[in-house]
Amino acid sequence: MGDGRWRTAGRALLRVVAVWAVSTLTLLVLAGILPDFQLQSDDGDSVTRTAFTAAWGAGAFGLLSALVWPVLVRALLIVPALVLGALVFFLNGSLLLIALSLIPDGRGTANPETAVVVAAVMSAVASATSTALAVRDDDAYRRRLSRLADRRRRRGGTAGTADGGRGGPPGIVFVQLDGVGHDVLEQAAAAGLMPTVAGLLADEAGHRLTPWSTDWSSQTGASQLGILHGSNFDVPAFRWYEKETGTVMVSSRPASALELQRRAIVRTRDGGLLTVDGASRGNLFSGGADQLALVLSMAARRGKGRRSRAGYFAYFSDPANAVRTALSFVAEVGREIGQSTRARIRKESPRVKRGGLYPFIRAFATVVERDVVVAAVIGDMFAGRTAVYADLVAYDEVAHHSGPHSRDAEKVLTRLDRSLGLIAKVAEHTPRTYRIVLLSDHGQSPGETFAGRYGLTLKDLVRAGCGLPVPRRAQRTRSASEARDAVRIALHRPVGEKEAEHPATPSDPVVLASGNLGLLSFPDIEGRASREELERRHPALLATLAGHPGIGFLLVRSEEHGSVVLGPDGAEVPVPELTDGEGPIAAFGAGAAEAVRRTDTFPHVADVMVNSMYDPETGRVHAFEEQIGSHGGLGGEQSRPFLLWPRTLADPRDVVAAEGGAASCGPVGAEAVHRILARWLRELSGPQVPLLTEGFTGAERADEPFPDVDTDADAPGARG
Repeated sequence: MGDGRWRTAGRALLRVVAVWAVSTLTLLVLAGILPDFQLQSDDGDSVTRTAFTAAWGAGAFGLLSALVWPVLVRALLIVPALVLGALVFFLNGSLLLIALSLIPDGRGTANPETAVVVAAVMSAVASATSTALAVRDDDAYRRRLSRLADRRRRRGGTAGTADGGRGGPPGIVFVQLDGVGHDVLEQAAAAGLMPTVAGLLADEAGHRLTPWSTDWSSQTGASQLGILHGSNFDVPAFRWYEKETGTVMVSSRPASALELQRRAIVRTRDGGLLTVDGASRGNLFSGGADQLALVLSMAARRGKGRRSRAGYFAYFSDPANAVRTALSFVAEVGREIGQSTRARIRKESPRVKRGGLYPFIRAFATVVERDVVVAAVIGDMFAGRTAVYADLVAYDEVAHHSGPHSRDAEKVLTRLDRSLGLIAKVAEHTPRTYRIVLLSDHGQSPGETFAGRYGLTLKDLVRAGCGLPVPRRAQRTRSASEARDAVRIALHRPVGEKEAEHPATPSDPVVLASGNLGLLSFPDIEGRASREELERRHPALLATLAGHPGIGFLLVRSEEHGSVVLGPDGAEVPVPELTDGEGPIAAFGAGAAEAVRRTDTFPHVADVMVNSMYDPETGRVHAFEEQIGSHGGLGGEQSRPFLLWPRTLADPRDVVAAEGGAASCGPVGAEAVHRILARWLRELSGPQVPLLTEGFTGAERADEPFPDVDTDADAPGARG
């Protein structure tokens, strides 16, 4: 035992010396290249003296990085995450200037701009050297990460694994590839874009792939709430209006996410999928886990360790991680600018605006969020946690603006596959065995935007159908003209008469968009507005919407017939009589009728629900937002995500059949997926103990530095 410790200490010392030597050499090279950086006195120094100065500077910079950097990052948690990424270079450069000032006789000097460059190169080289040396000693690398995870577990007050070794019950890691549809994943694996996924599928004893069907609201808020908390009841869309409070609920707002999570827990009286020794990473909701990082619903809570940015400290407290991710962040911004410029030059269609802050938002989603979440998952696995659920949003963000089948999106899939490969390799060295499950929350359907195709937004069309003023750009469109004519005819006005302009009134409708799903609410009508009331107030509105070529069908409540679905050419079907493949929803495929019926029962369903058209031959829809890859309603790939699970676990179709469903069908709805994942947890670890509402608190423990692992292959010059 003693000899082993001495050998471990000796190897660690050799690694420190090697990194110091390489850093010293790097400083010497940079001093020879950069005119505003010197390591000599004005009169010149001998080679030995210059080398000593470089060694002193490299050592001082290394110590400052190890001791001061974590304190700086913790202090900067009040800074927005996007800004923190940009500050990395400045902070690192400042540390280098301090290190140079510690060199005797003032031999180290650099202007601030040069210091930033030197510090970035130094950190990158030191990280690469340290990683290369650690890779050559797998046992030491695994022991180091295992000790780190054990410290985090003790600080969190959680128990260890069942027996402390790989012989205990297996754990399970759920990795959600946000927005990746079943067909997209299958095609990417077959085309060699995702070799890790292809390897899982090719192994006869490996994994199996099956699709599942989303609810009508095919978006992360509804799907992930159902998956993690077992209920997405009364989530009609990504955003919706609640009349009793006058609030617009938005799934991506912390306060809304927390309220949705609270409602789900009250309804199920269960804390969620991850209540027993679980970790939630990069998600909208906690799932009941007490190990949290980058969980949106927790960002609305107050108190130590509950801030959404606390997870960043764990990753960026290592300056090497910070610089590597910052460099990749800059590279991704440049990649997006180049790709959008190329799309404009080639006049690709469809196309949406990709300027402003979008390049930085994309870089954050595809680089920063990915690196932090993957590092957190690796830390959880070395800590031996029972269940981990992580969301990687990179593909979804890029596909919205570049298209789900674009070359840009394919490159993101390749980079995500490398992250999956890293997680799979780490699983070979963790203190317990792990089953890895991949899944998605929805897919994406391509198509030109509604505004791009028809020249006006859904809000413009609704206002025109209500006889309200619309912007001049929309007044000239055929759709708005037809809507105004319909209003005049309905009100028995001459077609040529110009309606008087009047300011907006409290009766103006609230029009919200969630991908290709639109929601209309009338705040001054108490409760859910009826078709008859709407036709009395706005005689042309429903006919204008139902007859528009860009709209597939409407859902509205009727006082006489109950809720009805309206479609083109006067089609009208009571909701209880809806049948897949017939009537206005004929094009939307299996499950559409039941999805509409379920949403119709929600207390906060909009007065009018509007689903865009869908072309089954091309798979295209029209988003009511600025997205050429969209999701949120019915139509095409957006409603067909996937489950990729180890063959050793129960087949999802068998679970569906055991619940009374058709054995040939995959899961229908996010709540069904929750039951499947819970079944797998019981198979691996025994029954999970539900957490009652009164006892639910959720505590975040994410301030321990993550392991120094290279989760990124996207630094400048990297392939792809």
